[in-house]
Amino acid sequence: MKRKFSDRHQLATVSELNVTPLLDLAFVLLIIFMITTPLIENSTDLVLPSGDPQGNPVNPDKVLAVSILADGSITIDAQPATLDDIESGLAAQVSKDPQTAVLIRAHKDNSVQKLTDVMETVKRAGVKKIGIGNTPKAE
Repeated sequence: MKRKFSDRHQLATVSELNVTPLLDLAFVLLIIFMITTPLIENSTDLVLPSGDPQGNPVNPDKVLAVSILADGSITIDAQPATLDDIESGLAAQVSKDPQTAVLIRAHKDNSVQKLTDVMETVKRAGVKKIGIGNTPKAE
């Protein structure tokens, strides 16, 4: 017996998903998030504290310079010193004049640990005004 024409082409089920609409949706969402993200970042309610723009002026005569040289040696006003010398000398200076300020200048090749050690020593001596010297970047 011959098969009928309609029997030869039976319907087969498609087991594959059509991902084209899913990709379209993903790209639309990506574009929406790319557009809205900068707007969300700028709308943060952040109130910064206000302060005196001039700050507390420091008398240049009362500033001591502590320098950390490239070889790791420390000087205070161009005189070689150790951390203990700095602490005792600054403590004596602060007891005479509490308005004493210290400017710490470190060579760029020194480690941050060395700078931190000097800063902690200056704080232990009782100095309230501490600054770190730097050189402005050339543009």
